[in-house]
Amino acid sequence: MAAMAETSHGTVLVVDDEPTIVEVVGHYLERQGYEVLGAADGPEALRVAEQAHHDLIVLDVMLPQLDGIEVMRRLHERPGPAVPVILLTARGEESDRLVGLRHGADDYIVKPFSPKELVARVEAVLRRISPPSEEASAPIVVGPLRIEPAMRTVTLDREELSLTQREFDLLAFLAASPGQVFSRDQLMEAVWNDPSFADTSTVTVHVRRLRAKLGDDPSQPRFIETVWGVGYRLRP
Repeated sequence: MAAMAETSHGTVLVVDDEPTIVEVVGHYLERQGYEVLGAADGPEALRVAEQAHHDLIVLDVMLPQLDGIEVMRRLHERPGPAVPVILLTARGEESDRLVGLRHGADDYIVKPFSPKELVARVEAVLRRISPPSEEASAPIVVGPLRIEPAMRTVTLDREELSLTQREFDLLAFLAASPGQVFSRDQLMEAVWNDPSFADTSTVTVHVRRLRAKLGDDPSQPRFIETVWGVGYRLRP
């Protein structure tokens, strides 16, 4: 697919075994100034991701040969910053959504969906990971934890952690106000940019994954503390 705008807003890889979905989604993205790459199955998605630069992946879960979860897992194992992923799924059950989030998805949308909504999700995710302003780029240091917003890196005891885009955003938001308690609804609005989204278990899943990567024991937290009945805070 070729971009329809002179100035590209970024490149999106759309992976789905239904050609119509790739075509329609690609058309809407191109109208908004994105360059679009396409793939029809898991192995092809991995090949395209290896060969061409892309800023975000729209990835169907139910793919032939390799499903979307496995494709995402392999992509996240590659060196370098993790590229954000929006999952497409025909299943609306909570368990299916949580599987994707646990494996590093930044967002998901359930089929059938509005192409305009998907474009809005793409824009929201890319906006969250855009380079911070100069004022917001100063390192955040909380004890042995150092967060570099400009480079989107996190080190703990001088060892760099491998975080997804959403995990980084959540940790950076909490670390910017150490000691302050945020409800799950507040975190959904600040990190997911979606205050109306009722499924706050998304926050719970990401906190659990962050704790695992930080080596945090929920019963005796070193960093992320649960304030029962309220939400979470980063210990100062």
